[in-house]
Amino acid sequence: MDTIKINQKLANKSPQEIVEWAIANSEKSIITTNFRPYESALLHLVTQLKPDIPVIWCDTGYNTPQTYRHANQLIERLKLNIKIYVPQQSTGYRDVTMGIPEVNTPEHKMFSEQVKLEPFRRAMNEWQPDLWFTNIRHGQTEFRNNIDILSKGKNNEWKVSPFYHYTDEDLEVYLKKFDLPNEKKYFDPTKVLDNRECGIHA
Repeated sequence: MDTIKINQKLANKSPQEIVEWAIANSEKSIITTNFRPYESALLHLVTQLKPDIPVIWCDTGYNTPQTYRHANQLIERLKLNIKIYVPQQSTGYRDVTMGIPEVNTPEHKMFSEQVKLEPFRRAMNEWQPDLWFTNIRHGQTEFRNNIDILSKGKNNEWKVSPFYHYTDEDLEVYLKKFDLPNEKKYFDPTKVLDNRECGIHA
């Protein structure tokens, strides 16, 4: 696929049209989620068009109680084909031996590897998708400002971000239109700050 030409083609398409195009041009697609704010929009959009799509959730074990309740609500309401991947080490063991290290330290890199990167690689190796729906958007990080709607993943799969050009305000409109819940008491211990990358996308 010619990424530049396809992004030009998709630039003026609606998120639904983008998902329809992606499904028609893939054989083995997945969607990833961490149930962070506005994830319900992507989950709703994609599963309305492909109800049985595998939904990969790499649960770090450090989500807030609100996020876990929100996840359970969406899994039941949208009938998600959820596939949960967790770290090989328990949160309790890590709390004693490592805790949550300070950002930009070697220990934090090891922490990120354990709680997010290894489970994610394991999921991708098991499913081997040719297309991956994700909710990354322009304006979130410097890296994400330069990848567009369609981009290439580390495993040579295509990443599709239907809401790439949407703002928070645009997504609020989508959530209200479909009466979807949102959850903003979210914590990602591998990022801490919203403008940092955890390593999955970059």
